[in-house]
Amino acid sequence: MEDPDKTEVVLLACGSFNPITNMHLRLFELARDHLHETGKYKVIKGIISPVGDAYKKKGLINANHRVTMAKLATKDSDWVEVDDWESSQSEWMETLKVLRYHHQKLLSPDPTSSLQNAIPLTKPGRKRKQEPNRHDPVKKKKQSPNIKSVPQVKLLCGSDILESFGIPNLWKSEDITEIVENHGLVCISRVGNSVQKFIYESDILWRHKNNIHLVEEWITNDISSTKIRRALRRGQSIRYLVPDIVRAYIEKHNLYSSESEDRNAGVVLAPLQKHASDSKY
Repeated sequence: MEDPDKTEVVLLACGSFNPITNMHLRLFELARDHLHETGKYKVIKGIISPVGDAYKKKGLINANHRVTMAKLATKDSDWVEVDDWESSQSEWMETLKVLRYHHQKLLSPDPTSSLQNAIPLTKPGRKRKQEPNRHDPVKKKKQSPNIKSVPQVKLLCGSDILESFGIPNLWKSEDITEIVENHGLVCISRVGNSVQKFIYESDILWRHKNNIHLVEEWITNDISSTKIRRALRRGQSIRYLVPDIVRAYIEKHNLYSSESEDRNAGVVLAPLQKHASDSKY
């Protein structure tokens, strides 16, 4: 029997996935194990959301390739999937807007792409509400007293993302507040990492520390997309660092080279451009 008191959770990972690695996939497994071990949560889905090309990160290859590789990497998973909504946007999307979008998708089975529908949460796990201007054909039918809560969409990340909150103009403070207050974080950190110290030094994170789940990675894994690309540029093997099907795709399309690594060189990262511009007004 399922425990009705457990809160359902969807884990959302945003990032470049340039390329996706075995470590990216491990983050989901580590996070699910941790949340289940608390006895309070049931993870029902994991979502990988690759960033769009408009992010302008150095060395970022075309989103179509990154989405395809992520789909290949997760094709055998029974709970982690890839969503290309963020990557298909013509403009860079703040992580908060992506969280809002996926929350809205849980509220309505057919959400529009309009961010007007991606409204802020009032509190995590709020009850389903009837959408405005939608008419119920059976108006007098009584609602069941046990209305199912909308699953929480929590941001899954590594400690580097959490620490990036402190980089000027990379994140808006109001976005950080809404992310940790209304959605929550599941942060995978290596043993001995200073993530707890970073939370202590941040008033926003400290205020909502109970909504930040820190998961220690006891079986250490130092795989990163940056190191994968470096190995590929040098003609070195990446076998067992990425799924074999992803490795074959990279080789077939000759995706990573010195030329691809220079893509967006000298271009200011999209959030730094936007937030620095906004701060002038």
